[in-house]
Amino acid sequence: MAWKRIDDMEMDGKVVLVRVDINVPVEAGRVTDATRIERIVPTVKDIQARGGKVVLLAHFGRPKGEVVPEMSLRVTLPALEAALGQKVLFAEDCIGAPAKKAVAAMQKGDVLLLENTRFHPGEEKNDPQMAAALAALGSVYVNDAFSASHRAHASTEGIAHLLPSCAGRLMEAELKALEAALLDPERPVVAVVGGAKVSTKLDLLGNLIEKVEHLVIGGGMANTFLAAQGINVGASLAEHDMAETARAILAKAGERGCEVHLPVDIVVAREFREGAASEILPADKCPDDAMILDAGPASVEQIAGVFGQCRTLIWNGPLGAFEIAPFDAATTAAAKKAAELTRAGLLVSVAGGGDTVAALNKAGVTDDFTYVSTAGGAFLEWMEGKTLPGVAALG
Repeated sequence: MAWKRIDDMEMDGKVVLVRVDINVPVEAGRVTDATRIERIVPTVKDIQARGGKVVLLAHFGRPKGEVVPEMSLRVTLPALEAALGQKVLFAEDCIGAPAKKAVAAMQKGDVLLLENTRFHPGEEKNDPQMAAALAALGSVYVNDAFSASHRAHASTEGIAHLLPSCAGRLMEAELKALEAALLDPERPVVAVVGGAKVSTKLDLLGNLIEKVEHLVIGGGMANTFLAAQGINVGASLAEHDMAETARAILAKAGERGCEVHLPVDIVVAREFREGAASEILPADKCPDDAMILDAGPASVEQIAGVFGQCRTLIWNGPLGAFEIAPFDAATTAAAKKAAELTRAGLLVSVAGGGDTVAALNKAGVTDDFTYVSTAGGAFLEWMEGKTLPGVAALG
């Protein structure tokens, strides 16, 4: 779809409302991971270079339309100031007199952070009055919060219809990466889908088998598919009630010419703990009292071979219980292979989802992938083929 960019907008001397996602982890009143804050810096700097006054709109936590002091965005100010290298002003509300007064006092080059948009019930209800109150503060709207754009809220969707609107640099990068991976990819395409449950990723699997040549299934999901084929998975996590659904997905994939890859060997253990005694077995030889906690080395070799045949990789979910050793081996080895191919210019690799990002960070390859999305739910819904309201409103 077509959307406007910062380069398409006139911003000199104007108040530019920028929706960002700085919903960052905080402990003891301090931001513990400023990644999301650091990622908005290019957008803020570009707007300043064009003479705009930057007003940041954001949510923090889930206050459910009430003022919750512990969920004030004020806690992010030190991290914002460190990332931007300048003082950041703060308004005690995102609409009304406090917001208007703070905006009126701004000078060119200033950055102002407004209080948590979710302190108002109208935000999540996408209330037209809330959207109008936000829009009244500025002349241009920039959405740089792809990760919040799967929600039709006043600050992500409603406001975009009321002001000249465009995508910020982070949103632009996200959309370009996802369109390159799913809408017009270099073929063949391989998708890696892992995680615990098939039931949470039915829409994703249904969309992918229409669009990719290879589908690698890992994690607890793979156990469900193995069980659906009559293979004993012992005491493993598996959704046995999803067997019929799993078989239907495999059949549909076959009809569409999408080759599904399940583990050919497995890593099993009797207990789920760090350093637990484990063994590698053929996929159909899981003991009754054991749990499948990772894919084995032969499976990794097979996956690496598939990566080598393909030109585009989409990755969502780990191949095993990556949080603890030794059950992180398959995910780490496959991630390193994808990184190697990407560095060599042989693969376009796009990954996203909380566990996926954590697994790639643990493997030390995040920077080697073409694009790693921190968007979570929005990334997943895009991969499922759904329309994201905050993105559609920019078109």
